[in-house]
Amino acid sequence: MGSCRNGTHKETFILAVDVGTTSMRCHIYDKEASVRGSCSTKVNVLHPQPGWVEMDPEEIWRGFVAVVKGALQDSGLHAKQMAALGISTQRGTFTTWDRRTGVPFHNFIGWQDLRAAQLVQRWNRSCTMKLVHGVMKLLHLLTRQKRFLAASLVVFSTQHVTFRLLWALRHHAQVRHAVLDDNCCFGTIDTWLVFRLTNGTVHATDCSNASSTGVFDTYQMCWSGFLCALVSLPLSIFPSVQDTGHHFGLTAPAIFGAPIPITCVMADQQAAMFGECCFDTGDLKITMGTGTFMDINTGSKPHTSVAGLYPLVGWKMGPELVYLAEGNAADTGTAIKWAQELELFSDVRDTEAMASSVDNSDGVCFVPSFSGLQAPLNDPRACAAFMGLKPSTNKCHLVRSILESVAFRNKQLYDIMLRETRIPITKIRADGGVCTNNFIMQMTADLLGKKVERPSHFDMSSLGAAFMAGLAVGFWKSPEELKKLRCTDTVFIPQAELGTYRPLLRGWEQALRRSMCWYDQS
Repeated sequence: MGSCRNGTHKETFILAVDVGTTSMRCHIYDKEASVRGSCSTKVNVLHPQPGWVEMDPEEIWRGFVAVVKGALQDSGLHAKQMAALGISTQRGTFTTWDRRTGVPFHNFIGWQDLRAAQLVQRWNRSCTMKLVHGVMKLLHLLTRQKRFLAASLVVFSTQHVTFRLLWALRHHAQVRHAVLDDNCCFGTIDTWLVFRLTNGTVHATDCSNASSTGVFDTYQMCWSGFLCALVSLPLSIFPSVQDTGHHFGLTAPAIFGAPIPITCVMADQQAAMFGECCFDTGDLKITMGTGTFMDINTGSKPHTSVAGLYPLVGWKMGPELVYLAEGNAADTGTAIKWAQELELFSDVRDTEAMASSVDNSDGVCFVPSFSGLQAPLNDPRACAAFMGLKPSTNKCHLVRSILESVAFRNKQLYDIMLRETRIPITKIRADGGVCTNNFIMQMTADLLGKKVERPSHFDMSSLGAAFMAGLAVGFWKSPEELKKLRCTDTVFIPQAELGTYRPLLRGWEQALRRSMCWYDQS
């Protein structure tokens, strides 16, 4: 199929769209992976009640069509010159809709949404969960299969789709009736877009998105019948799960003026990993955006974690299946934006100079915990805090302590990865808006004791989806060819001994412990 579309008579291109938490971006790439046209729009997030996070499915659809048309216009190219379309999306955000009419039953419920928090808490404390953990421990002792060990440690979270979906089933009578009529479709953003792009003929996702929902069994590579039976979720509503590089279908010709093959849908962090060309076991990627996501390529086996790392499917192309282990920190860009709103600085670009203008943070430690602390402390009740304030503390000290906390968190996640996976780290690549800060990047390199590469191209999720879509149609021939297209902007080489940071790191870890169990959730 690739050869007939990639004929020499007309130059072809790859279209990629990334639907993020705050914006939606479309880029058109040529053979050199250079951007030939772009368009972006804001993602409008709704908060109908405190703790609720929603998006309008129709608005997401209109925004998607608009950015694709805008990028085509910006490039001066036509839809028929597009060899393939790749879609990268935020993970764990879902809706349900009528299979026959395509009309959504409710808004997208976002991955940060907390409406199911009490439900999650009740389940985690329930006798059923204690029983499941006990049985799984016994099965692990008898069989030594790691998937039983993973199941014996599992703790539900609001970031997983499971209980937000259960909430929707309980609170929307329309959804329950549609399930009984076998007329209900469940889908994350990618599934909804593919359904609409193909005029309702394709109800599918890929294994990277499926593995990010918490309802997918990464060991068996299918939706978890056991979990669905346990919490009463109907298996009939879930989409089929395909390879990441797969011919999902053609866009309806009327939408963009010509049909475009959809040959990749991919979860955003996995797409960023692919865009960074972290194809080999031991390759590590740090995305520093709203939150920090650290992913390590664990090869062809899922990693079973006791510290809270999450085993994900990275991507699947034909027989090749790649797994990742992921750790995250929820409040990276969030903390910097908060400090800006407090007027500690006016321009984010000033933070680097402010932090460097003082020799240290004057003993101040910042705990970046607006959304609790994730692995390895895993405490949703922790509070954000400045500790160690003195009369001599000024704005520069506060800013420096915030930037240091990002690097310290990177070190903490990195140490868990090393300790748990026991995989030698081969390369480290960083992306996301916060990685433009040289202070954070240099301190991260110093703390990890390894060189850290920053790419020239910052929209890594979009590039990863483009790479995967292009490989699927033969636009690019191999991962080796992609490695040559990736451009590095700066390499940060360790300049200070870890020993110089040890007292600071110890102080910061003490501050983390003091911030824990602050909010009473009883």
